Amino acid sequence: MLFRNRFLLLLALAALLAFVSLSLQFFHLIPLSSSKNAMSSKSRKRILSDPATEPPVLDPIYEALLYCNTPSVAERSMEGHAPHHFKLVSVHVFIRHGDRYPLYLIPKTKRPEIDCTLVANRKPYHPKMEAFITHMSKGSGTAFESPLHALPLYPNHALCEMGELTQTGIVQHLQNGQLLRDIYLKKHRLLPDDWTAPQLYLESTGKSRTLQSALALLYAFLPDFDWKKVYFRHQPSALFCSGSCYCPLRNQYLEREQRRQYLLRLQNPKLEATFEEMARVVDVPAKQLRAANPVDSMLCHFCHNLSFPCTRHGCLDAGHFRVLRAHQMQDERDRKEKQLYQAYALLGAHPLLNDTAGRMQRIAAGTREELFALYSAHDVTLSPVLSALGLVEARFPRFAARLVLELWQDREEPREHSVRVLYNGADVTFHTSFCRDHHQRSAKPMCPLENFLRFVRRDMLESLGSGKVTYHEACHREGF
Repeated sequence: MLFRNRFLLLLALAALLAFVSLSLQFFHLIPLSSSKNAMSSKSRKRILSDPATEPPVLDPIYEALLYCNTPSVAERSMEGHAPHHFKLVSVHVFIRHGDRYPLYLIPKTKRPEIDCTLVANRKPYHPKMEAFITHMSKGSGTAFESPLHALPLYPNHALCEMGELTQTGIVQHLQNGQLLRDIYLKKHRLLPDDWTAPQLYLESTGKSRTLQSALALLYAFLPDFDWKKVYFRHQPSALFCSGSCYCPLRNQYLEREQRRQYLLRLQNPKLEATFEEMARVVDVPAKQLRAANPVDSMLCHFCHNLSFPCTRHGCLDAGHFRVLRAHQMQDERDRKEKQLYQAYALLGAHPLLNDTAGRMQRIAAGTREELFALYSAHDVTLSPVLSALGLVEARFPRFAARLVLELWQDREEPREHSVRVLYNGADVTFHTSFCRDHHQRSAKPMCPLENFLRFVRRDMLESLGSGKVTYHEACHREGF
């Protein structure tokens, strides 16, 4: 009888736990682990859609909240997931810098009052913040590639300078680094405990916000790293095109894309009326206000929960912000339909993807160098790469966005290597142009490295209608 009562008690407890688990998932307190649910193309074909909280139609305010990427609870990610007989052999991470102060100010309004010094116990908080500040103070004089050696290693102004990384931006990348450490070092032991300098490849543009973002991620990834083992290379171009930046046809596509943007704005009477109303509030000509790109400053106010600026003529408000953001979203949709940006992206992203393909190929051949590569970049870096990879439904890169390419070796067939692509933690491998149909034609659970190499070395250029030509020839052909 006693055994029967205990059994019934355990059965009731199990039923209660199952009910609580389902309830938490329903209210989205526990993220759903199924990548199929997270990547469903039927909801709105948006990568990382959230059916529990996402509005049924595109909403400018909801999208702005996602763009801010305000640090909160640790996110669930799919990085490092593979069948047990696969071994992780290299990781290539492309990040956008974290939250920053505006690049533009709204004329005749007060600057947003944001403190860009780092304070360990101030929100947003991260447990490694104090240790990060201490470690950065020891790195003064580190021999990075010029001109990076002259940049401050962390933000340090009581009133942020233009474009400066904020404490929020540092926390965002401390979180990224901690997440990647838990997966790639603790779980997969990608780097040995006695890792050496050649096993890291680090590259940043010449902006303090990109270098500081990379250092925050790197510190959480490799706490208290040896400064003598760390060397950042400088990338002069936001496209990370190294010695292949001269591409006349790419620039022609970009000029036509910018012309499309201009015409789309002229066709939006609500946008023009909003600019006129905002210009009246700040007492400047509408043309001057448009040139000042007010949405950049308003995004900063929005992300930091600050009131929009006011003058003696009135205040800018959420209605103005909603119209500007709605137009940005319309522009993004129109851009994908017109395909001009896609052609620009293929030519713009090719050098960076070609370098990555070469590194993967060398590692697959047996080299043990550059096992972890980190590129610290901008939205104008990640956006072309996403488009070139065929991830046309991916959201515009948020603050501290990360794009990860993983290289795996099949232990059962050691000469076989595979690639996974992840965007902000979601596995988007089978959304890419080079592997979209692979899982339908093959029983293999991973995308072969050969698919990626063929895509970069041949298909990217052939898709431009240029035939089997080199990148240099594709850049200089008569395209218009």
